[in-house]
Amino acid sequence: MTDAAVPGSHAGLFITLEGGDGAGKTTQAVLLEKWLTDAGRRVVRTREPGGTEVGRLIRDIVLHHRGEVAARAEALLYAADRAHHVEAVVRPALERGDVVIQDRYLDSSVAYQGAGRVLGTDEVRRLSMWATGDLLPDLTVLLDLDPSVARGRLDADDKPFDRLEAERESFHARVREEFLALAAAEPGRFLVLDATRRPEELSAAVQQRVSALLG
Repeated sequence: MTDAAVPGSHAGLFITLEGGDGAGKTTQAVLLEKWLTDAGRRVVRTREPGGTEVGRLIRDIVLHHRGEVAARAEALLYAADRAHHVEAVVRPALERGDVVIQDRYLDSSVAYQGAGRVLGTDEVRRLSMWATGDLLPDLTVLLDLDPSVARGRLDADDKPFDRLEAERESFHARVREEFLALAAAEPGRFLVLDATRRPEELSAAVQQRVSALLG
C-alpha cells in the first residue's frame, strides 16, 4: 500500500457515501455539505460516475445504454471514469485542503461488479486501486438498506430504472452482502448506518464522525 492509501495523508478530507440504490446517499451528501459549508469549510461535492465531462459520457453508457454491455467492459468503464475523476477533481481538491464529499467510489465497483456481476471482488478492487493510485477515503458512510425496501423507494420516485437498478433482487442481495463484508473488513474506515432511520438522525451520526476526523 502506498502513502496515498493511508487516510489522512492528504491536506483535505475525503468522504464517500455508499449503499444500494434508494438508500438516501444524495440526501446525506447534501446535508453534510450544508453543515460543513455553514461551519466555514470548503467543500467539493461530486459523484461517480459522472463527476467530470468525460464521466458524464461514461455514465450514459454504463447506466443508460440500450443493449448489452459485457460485465468486464462495464467494470473497465467504471475504472476509467474513476481514474480521470480522481486525477481531475478529487486529488486537486484534497491537495487544496478541501473536504470532498463523493456519492460512490471504488467500494461500489467491488460490490456491483465484483459481487453483483460475479467478476471477483479482489480483481475489481485491484483494478480500482491501480486506476486511482491507491487513493482510499478517510471515511466511507455505508447506508445499509434491504433491497426490497430500496425497490419500494425507487418505485415511488416514478422514474425509469437505470441498468443496475433494473437488475434482479438476487443481484442486489449480493451487492448488499458485499458492502457489509467490506465494512466488516475495514471498520476504521466505514461508518455503517441503518438507512431506514430518519434523514436527520442519519445526518447527525455522520456529523459526529466527521467532527472527530476534523479534530
